[in-house]
Amino acid sequence: MARTPTLSRPRRAPATDPAKGSPAGPLPVADTGPRRSRRPALVAVGVALAAVGGLVSAFLVNQAGERTQVIAVARDIPSGRVITAEDLRSATMVADPALHPVPVSRSQDIVGKTAAGDLPAGSLVTDASVRAGQPLRAGKDLVGVLAKPGQLPAQALQAGEEVLVVSTPAPQEDKAAPAVRPSTISAVVVQVGEPDPNGARVVDLAVTPVDSPVVAAWAATGRIALVVKARP
Repeated sequence: MARTPTLSRPRRAPATDPAKGSPAGPLPVADTGPRRSRRPALVAVGVALAAVGGLVSAFLVNQAGERTQVIAVARDIPSGRVITAEDLRSATMVADPALHPVPVSRSQDIVGKTAAGDLPAGSLVTDASVRAGQPLRAGKDLVGVLAKPGQLPAQALQAGEEVLVVSTPAPQEDKAAPAVRPSTISAVVVQVGEPDPNGARVVDLAVTPVDSPVVAAWAATGRIALVVKARP
């Protein structure tokens, strides 16, 4: 009698016992390749750049926060008026190289001088905002006279001095003509400018509105001389 064939299952491989020290799973792959070391020069450069960046940032923060006390106009000051301490006030501003306001520490350089133009309230005061010399009196005109050496005394003129403006004869006039008393006009020195390379300087004179056109005409021709009047 023939045997009936039987099916048999394949046997599984027994699991490895961990206690016996045999690995139960795939073995880890070990990295046995050489590791790259960081270059010391690059590290030093990075540290230096970081330090420089920190210093620059600190400098910019300090600059942005640096404030200074400057002089500002407290109330409207018309041109030609003498500036008093009540006309000014202090203001705080961030330092700006494009602006040149006068610091509060130099207030003595501003008080007592004359406004060079109209100074509105709230504006900052600069050195160009004021000028030396006497203020222009009411009812007077201001005439600038270019005086060369020989047309004014060697002694320096002072603001406030009274002078005579003398019309001098022209060189081509007939010397044989009888001497005539020259025309003169009284004036007051307002300001004396700095001399140019030839020694000539501009003298600002306060004269009456009636005489100002005559003095201006004399000055335009150069036929002019200034005489300091004797003090009483």
